[in-house]
Amino acid sequence: MIGRLNHVAIVVPDLAAAAHMYRTSLGAKVTEQLPLPDHGVTTVFVELPNTKIELLHPLGAGSPIQNFLDNNPSGGMHHVCYEVVDIHSAIAQLVKDGARVLGDGQPKTGAHGLPVVFLHPKDFCGTLVELEEIKAA
Repeated sequence: MIGRLNHVAIVVPDLAAAAHMYRTSLGAKVTEQLPLPDHGVTTVFVELPNTKIELLHPLGAGSPIQNFLDNNPSGGMHHVCYEVVDIHSAIAQLVKDGARVLGDGQPKTGAHGLPVVFLHPKDFCGTLVELEEIKAA
């Protein structure tokens, strides 16, 4: 069902500082900040040859990652994102197998303009999992 690792997301207390560190200290290509109001985050992607790192920062008072940052003031790993070819089939199979899809269970548009869902960390070894539908090759 899952394909490539699309990205690993890290919550950071200072998005500009984190982007600068990846850009200058590690020499990585870093995208511009992208606010995602539907998800309550501002994001930056660090583009690597084989995957991406997503740097996340809360957007607004109701951000779902603010609690994470309150509990981890220095930031930390938040989730992993795997690619799937058909997100609706993936959701159906996962629910059939007893996994919990967060939110209303329906895909939302993610940072890449593609459908995404999040899976409950208690169902995946304590790790929050994001699935992102990709275009079939």
